[in-house]
Amino acid sequence: MRLSLVSIAVELHSATSRASNISFRQIHRPTGKRVRYEKVVEGVGPVDADDIVKGYEQNDEYILIDPEEVDAIKLETKKTFELVQFVGSCEIPPIYYDKPYYIVPADDLAEDAYRVIRDALRRSEKTALGQLTMRGKEYLAAVRPCGDGLLLETLHYADEIRNADPLFSSIEDEASDDELLEVATSLIERKSAPFKAENYHDHYREALTELLKAKQKNRKTPRASADEKDRGSGTSDNVVDLMSALKKSLDGAKSGKSSSTAKRGTAAKKTSGNKSSTKSTGRKKAS
Repeated sequence: MRLSLVSIAVELHSATSRASNISFRQIHRPTGKRVRYEKVVEGVGPVDADDIVKGYEQNDEYILIDPEEVDAIKLETKKTFELVQFVGSCEIPPIYYDKPYYIVPADDLAEDAYRVIRDALRRSEKTALGQLTMRGKEYLAAVRPCGDGLLLETLHYADEIRNADPLFSSIEDEASDDELLEVATSLIERKSAPFKAENYHDHYREALTELLKAKQKNRKTPRASADEKDRGSGTSDNVVDLMSALKKSLDGAKSGKSSSTAKRGTAAKKTSGNKSSTKSTGRKKAS
């Protein structure tokens, strides 16, 4: 993560968990075997994954692109998440927020700069904006203080948000009845209270859990054996002189230097371990 000339090594961890979700496999009832999906071509049958390329449909034909050609696209955001703009913490409409991640320092050396960025955002009551690449897509992201750390939330791009006007156009724009409005407002005020997420539960998941427990205890419940293959599966140098780098960044901003010029300055030595990486555990590392 970089703020002008200040670069620090950080890691991303998903802030949400799917561990509590209940998932099912599709089972072929007559044999008790798991239903699997194969990639097939009409008239050919199952195909090798190495023979599959990407195809973009246009004018009744597919434009073929090798995966290597997509991977070769050079993006600065593949390696560095740069904080390029700051906005008021309430300026981003909720509809733009997508998925949250916790940002943590990659090592002890990164903590000083990490705390400075966190405290500066907290004092200024600002949210930082930038872009980063992960899972083959470039995301717009917002960063703001969260407890003792930083929270990154991926955002939808403007062209991904549907226009609501056609959906709301049929709703008549007339004033509400005063008496009904007074009753509704009074009801809202009576039921107003601080938000506590722990007060709410997924009743469907709880009922489904109870159903599964009852099924497990019932010896008459049909069962099928699972195949073996079905069963669940660095350090870096940091900011050399944080105060010096911050002062240089501020001087550069005052003198009207462009961000591209600021990027050429080097305030931190980074090892190859700072390169972005994505793991199946939902943990991502970036600098």
